[in-house]
Amino acid sequence: MTRSDNPADPFKKALSEAARTMADARDLTVTYSVDPPGMSGDTMRLPQVTRRMTHDEVLLARGTADTLALRHRFHDAGLHARYMPHGQMARDLYQAMEEARCEAVGAHHMPGTAKNIDARIAHEATRKGYAQIRDRQDAPLSVAASYMIRQLATGRELPEGAGHVLDLWRGFIEERAGGTLDGLEDVLADQGAFAKFARQMITDLGYGDQLGEDPDELGDEDEGTDDDTEEQPDEPENPDSQGQDEQSEDDDSSDDSPAEDSAQADVALDQDADDEMSDEAQMPEADAPLDPPAPPPHSEASADYKVFTTDHDEEVRAEDLADPAELERLRAYLDQQLDPLKGAVSRLANKLQRRLQAQQNRSWLFDLEEGILDAGRLARVVANPTTPLSFKQEKDTEFRDTVVTLLLDNSGSMRGRPISIAAICADVLARTLERCNVKVEILGFTTRAWKGGQSRERWLHEGRAAQPGRLNDLRHIIYKQADAPWRRVRPNLGLMMKEGLLKENIDGEALEWAHRRMLARPEVRKILMVISDGAPVDDSTLSVNAANYLEKHLRDVIAMVERRKAVELLAIGIGHDVTRYYERAVTITDVEQLAGAMTEQLAALFDKDPRARARFIGIKRAI
Repeated sequence: MTRSDNPADPFKKALSEAARTMADARDLTVTYSVDPPGMSGDTMRLPQVTRRMTHDEVLLARGTADTLALRHRFHDAGLHARYMPHGQMARDLYQAMEEARCEAVGAHHMPGTAKNIDARIAHEATRKGYAQIRDRQDAPLSVAASYMIRQLATGRELPEGAGHVLDLWRGFIEERAGGTLDGLEDVLADQGAFAKFARQMITDLGYGDQLGEDPDELGDEDEGTDDDTEEQPDEPENPDSQGQDEQSEDDDSSDDSPAEDSAQADVALDQDADDEMSDEAQMPEADAPLDPPAPPPHSEASADYKVFTTDHDEEVRAEDLADPAELERLRAYLDQQLDPLKGAVSRLANKLQRRLQAQQNRSWLFDLEEGILDAGRLARVVANPTTPLSFKQEKDTEFRDTVVTLLLDNSGSMRGRPISIAAICADVLARTLERCNVKVEILGFTTRAWKGGQSRERWLHEGRAAQPGRLNDLRHIIYKQADAPWRRVRPNLGLMMKEGLLKENIDGEALEWAHRRMLARPEVRKILMVISDGAPVDDSTLSVNAANYLEKHLRDVIAMVERRKAVELLAIGIGHDVTRYYERAVTITDVEQLAGAMTEQLAALFDKDPRARARFIGIKRAI
């Protein structure tokens, strides 16, 4: 057997064995990858350790391995799922606190893990810029709650950035849930008891409406239902008499039916007369004042879609959400995160540019009666003066007067690698299409706050009206306008790396907003590409409206856009099947496929062969 020449291999092997021991799982498979770390079945994925084996790489790998191993050992997935809340914010709090519990229990059993996990937390806080957060609303409450659990359970000081996040929320948490936190030590070792503790914490913090049914009470109700079923009354002793009674009732009803039909006919005539009278009564006289016109609907696609208030919505440029120095810092961080992909992305960009430029060759129509004088055919006129002059016209191509809009989902579920790759792909496509004289606009959509923001506060203050419609503050971000040169707005995409920016996603209104912007453009051809990783989700709205309220509106908007045909609509789903919404859609299972999917989609749109183009953009399967 040949010995590996990679100096990091012995460390990786030793760390893998230690992880299996801590997890108490000898069959656990440990891999090292540039993908986000995590557990999938019996496979643990750890951060990559290079040949250099820097101090930060080693500590991060150790801390991640300890975190995942302790969760594997002290966590019961079935019990966890039993008490899982329904709402997204409550779910984030619940999962973050359970992870902190596993780390704290592990620290009691194996004190050496605490230092490694501190290193992982410090790395995460640095990567997400926690130390630079100044507004509490920009710091995730779920992370602060998990830090509070860990600090109280272990007595250890948090790393600088993590401690700053907890300090921003500490007063709020202690004021709301201080009494509940006093019982932490009693439930720490029992996951079931801790799950009930976590649900009480969520209620104390103001998210009790997202918990759903109490699983313990639900179990009692199920048992009572079984008992009731067993105690059902006996059948009547004389079933024949029951049948006779039912038959007599049927006979009575059949006897009365002619009279009822006549009465119903009279009522219908009276109703028609009343309708006519009402129509006449509603006709205004010449001098009668007219009623004020009804307010326009909030959505062109659906008159039934309601918005509680638009007073707190905002359409904002990326440069207005961060100062230039911060945008440059975030942009540098984005470039650093995606450094391993630069080679592949550059090859895809060059491939797209070659394909597009190959179709931009100028072509002409000759021997026309009007147009530009064809100098190449003047010799015929010289040879025979009776020959008429020949004119030519340049043939239009699909590239002329074209604008492409990229609409990026900026929801919290895109945090991490998905939003990084979406940002860099938007960067590459904008630069590539600009070289081909195709204008590009880059937009993003999210909300200004979790849990409804000022809209929900106003709704609560005004008495909690039923079915209020959309109940959150929209934030629509313009990263690049179609007419802006790319070199001037390049740092703007770094804003997607800003911690606290990504929140909820209300796709229908964002799509309608992007569609309106495109209709106002002068270009003849308009292409809109949506990049998202899921269905529309806003806990504040869905908690007080129908469960499919936002999804139905998204479908209505898509149907409107596709029916009008003024804009060509495409969609790419990241790990989520968007083909059930969009007619032209592709679903990718790995975010690293995004660059290839985007370039192929756009290249196919400009394919000269309409059959080849239809084959690609009509695809409805996962890559």
